[in-house]
Amino acid sequence: MLAPDFLRRHLPALGKTVFRLGLSASFGLPEAGVQEALERIQYLYLTPKMPLAPIRRALAHGREQYVLVGGPPMAYFPGSCRRAVERALRRLGTDYLDVLQISWLGVMSALTGAMQEEMARLRREGKVRTLGASIHDRQRAGRLALDSILDLLMVRYNAAHPGAEVDLFPHLARRRPAVVAYTATSWRKLLRAPQGHTGRVPTAGDCYRFCLTHPAVDLVLTGPRTVDELRQNLAEVEKGPLPPEEVAWMRSFGRLVHG
Repeated sequence: MLAPDFLRRHLPALGKTVFRLGLSASFGLPEAGVQEALERIQYLYLTPKMPLAPIRRALAHGREQYVLVGGPPMAYFPGSCRRAVERALRRLGTDYLDVLQISWLGVMSALTGAMQEEMARLRREGKVRTLGASIHDRQRAGRLALDSILDLLMVRYNAAHPGAEVDLFPHLARRRPAVVAYTATSWRKLLRAPQGHTGRVPTAGDCYRFCLTHPAVDLVLTGPRTVDELRQNLAEVEKGPLPPEEVAWMRSFGRLVHG
């Protein structure tokens, strides 16, 4: 019997329980696909290409069940953070974002004192409820998990890049910020056979299940290009956690891909 907490996870920082696939429409999922996704998926990582009409309709009928995650594509100055939040609120017709997320911390964003003050101010004003960041520097992510204003960390984690298991996951217990994994397929590299490999190759579903099988991962982002891909991903996740022998196989394949 499938453990009920495999498909859904309560996020204390957000005060909501969500399906463990989050939607990113960065790869051209059409409006009909977003509409269908909203029937199962509550965690929405807002991107410039995401069709907003079905999201606005969904919010009008049940705002509290969804988690809206957004922020500036580049955040070096506090003003850009505020403008991005207020623009998103206008476009979506809502009063708040669940997560103000600054992107690629250390590369395209800076968590300066002034930036933290502005983020905290937006939270006090009720325009955002929690604060997060995406980050490639796993060791810094581990330090932020121990002590920072951030309630959520979005990190690269997959079978080819499992380093978060050492650099980040052991540091979560103190504050337990939410963890969202992305690039589950390692930019589709895990879906192709490495040179000379003639055996089995993972599906996207295998990659999502690998991420979600680790108890430290709350959600994993999916970026389907078509409605069929969306349906396949949902169906695969329904199979539940990977058994230990499948996790070991994924790790072995990931090492081949990583080279």
